[in-house]
Amino acid sequence: MEGILPVFKERGLTSHDVVFKLRKILHTKKVGHTGTLDPEVDGVLPVCIGNATKVSDYIMDMGKAYEAEVTIGYSTTTEDQTGEVLERRNVEPDQLSTQEIDAAIQSFKGEIEQIPPMYSSVKVNGRKLYEYARNNETVERPKRKVMIYEIERTSEPEFHDGVCSFNILIRCGKGTYIRTLATDIGNVLNYPAHMSLLTRIESGGFQIKDTLKLDEVDHLFKQESLQEHLFPIEYGLKGLPHIRISNPEMKKRILNGQKFYKNDFTEAIEGVTVLVDSDTEKALALYIPHSEKPNEIKPKKVFN
Repeated sequence: MEGILPVFKERGLTSHDVVFKLRKILHTKKVGHTGTLDPEVDGVLPVCIGNATKVSDYIMDMGKAYEAEVTIGYSTTTEDQTGEVLERRNVEPDQLSTQEIDAAIQSFKGEIEQIPPMYSSVKVNGRKLYEYARNNETVERPKRKVMIYEIERTSEPEFHDGVCSFNILIRCGKGTYIRTLATDIGNVLNYPAHMSLLTRIESGGFQIKDTLKLDEVDHLFKQESLQEHLFPIEYGLKGLPHIRISNPEMKKRILNGQKFYKNDFTEAIEGVTVLVDSDTEKALALYIPHSEKPNEIKPKKVFN
């Protein structure tokens, strides 16, 4: 069993729960996910099985898309619907227009700075932020730059019980905290806010329509038909530059993990590059420029 399995993670499960259950279903320990989803978030979670675990980092780098509900009117300790209320300020229809909301949303398009939430797994001084939060300790959180490729409102604002809620679509790079984005949108509007619901609709090039629930995975595995639902390792590498190799001797050298001179190739190799067997279209290895020898490249990962 080898390949990439796009799983639909249901609410109430951690990403680790999904991996644990898959290891039991598939009878293998070689299973790893490609980016944590909080327990109350559902949606696409690509999982790597067998040799595909070698490409999980590159799947995470391919970007993600989310559908989120933002609620304006009160903030929480966790920046989402699971936390305790921190601040409340009633908002009425005549106090907040759709034009103001849209302007606030659009101000976050492009490269932005975020401060990770206290209830997150970001490490500061060797400890995860949520460990500080649970002990009621405060610590300075480092700002980080993230990329928002697309952000737009996808529903009409609804006002009820002193709050305003609306949905947004976000396409972003790795490391983006959507719940922080929701609270920051509120800050621009001068209201406390939080993320009240979140679904990841795309990750690593996989969409919800590509996913399977855990009970479906179990059924397909027992029917011995799961393999045909797995995506090949190469799918997780499509965001990287490729060089096709036809020379049989060079293929052997690549699979043996040998180094090469850059001028052995007509294409420039400036970062992580996939060397592909031109006959089978299978990835042979990932190569990178040598850190100490500028005219050479060396293997980063070999798929044999």
